[in-house]
Amino acid sequence: MNRRRTPVLACSVVGAAVVALDGTVLTVAQPALQRDLHADVGQVQWTSTGYLVAVASLLVFAGRLGDRHGHHRVFAAGALGFAAASAGVALAPGIGAVIALRVLQGVCGALLQPATLGMLRTAFPPDRLATPIAVRTAVIGLAAAAGPLVGGALVSAYGWRSVFLLSVPPTLAIGLLALTAGEPRSREREAEDRRAAPGLAALDPVGALLLAVALGLLVHGLVEAARPGGAASGALACAGAAVAGIALARHERRAPHPLLPPELLGSVPVVAGVAALLAASAALFGSLFVATYFLQDVQRLDPLTCALRVLPLALLMVLGAPLCPPLQRRFGPRRTATAGAVLLTLGVLLLSRLDATAGALPIGLCSALLGAGFVTLMVTATSVVVHRAPEAHAGVAGGLQQTAMNVGPALGVAAATLLLTLVPHGGFVPAEGAALPALTAIATLALPAALALPGTARRRTRPEPVPPRPGRRPCVRS
Repeated sequence: MNRRRTPVLACSVVGAAVVALDGTVLTVAQPALQRDLHADVGQVQWTSTGYLVAVASLLVFAGRLGDRHGHHRVFAAGALGFAAASAGVALAPGIGAVIALRVLQGVCGALLQPATLGMLRTAFPPDRLATPIAVRTAVIGLAAAAGPLVGGALVSAYGWRSVFLLSVPPTLAIGLLALTAGEPRSREREAEDRRAAPGLAALDPVGALLLAVALGLLVHGLVEAARPGGAASGALACAGAAVAGIALARHERRAPHPLLPPELLGSVPVVAGVAALLAASAALFGSLFVATYFLQDVQRLDPLTCALRVLPLALLMVLGAPLCPPLQRRFGPRRTATAGAVLLTLGVLLLSRLDATAGALPIGLCSALLGAGFVTLMVTATSVVVHRAPEAHAGVAGGLQQTAMNVGPALGVAAATLLLTLVPHGGFVPAEGAALPALTAIATLALPAALALPGTARRRTRPEPVPPRPGRRPCVRS
């Protein structure tokens, strides 16, 4: 790895890990935050909802900003803003300030996340992208698994404010590092810049606004639907998202410089990769939501024992990610992703057959299948999305990938919550409920998407030999 790629990989990996860690440690800190600031449950919920809505609504537009103005610059702005917002939350005097700063943190997270993939696309050759993406995925899995443990230790020793101070040093460091790292620009990228309209027109502000409204309402509606008594308001928000989506589709067909480029949306590998990630993340996070209630409310396990039962999931994600690039080279993206989708679906299916007496071994087996399947599908589909997207639209492709990874969990948790409430006695026992069978059906949707991925990895072709000049004999070395 050359000197230019090392800081890019460091920024991408650390940036993605900080965002993953921030999401998991906050869950542990919320009860202490509520007591300290004398807030109600609805206000505390908005510390998460406000962040999710801000992130999901701006990811694609942030990717477009990176394509136009450089991924390093957008990443640096997002990382430094994330550090400042995190420090602000740690010093916030009341719950209103915490919510406002969490929304700002979401805006900065939206700037940061697509750039972590856009920078990799511009720094690494296409046939070498799978390895840095696998490293990034492994670190995300490690950060997500370590989040509850780190958060619990910090909250117990120093209070909830220390959780937000945790992300300040790394985001500050990678933000400054990104400012000093140069961004290579290929001929394709320079040609696209010359063709693009100057100023605001190239960013398609109307399309960006419509997409932000559609995604923001969708995520808000899904989160509301998962809240007790929020089904009506959630359905209304989702209906508003559908109206905004229709308006976006009509606008994009007529826009001279659409936010979602036709060559990107017309790429079967890109669309299939995003669809696979959406279905897989919905199935995984919805299943974990149901499993948590099953282990804690039915089997009466404490949170630490519950975390140990599903530990194989995190271990397989961390250990399995480095194995995905050689599998892709050997078997191709289609077969690798299909195997991952099968393992994930089998894990959800077996989890749905557990009864109230299920022990540690079957739960651990289901967790291992979920982790192995999800990491295989995630690394492969992400590699295809980033690899097959034109370099000039790498940021938008990264934004679409991150949007799927944000909307999918909200969709899975909302579906699980609705089905848990519809079944008598809560349906918390998997074999007696309807939530996990429905999530199994969602997991199977990843199979046709995986089968639509390319059968073989794209390889760089060697340049053809230059023919000898007329009148000259070819030089033959003995």
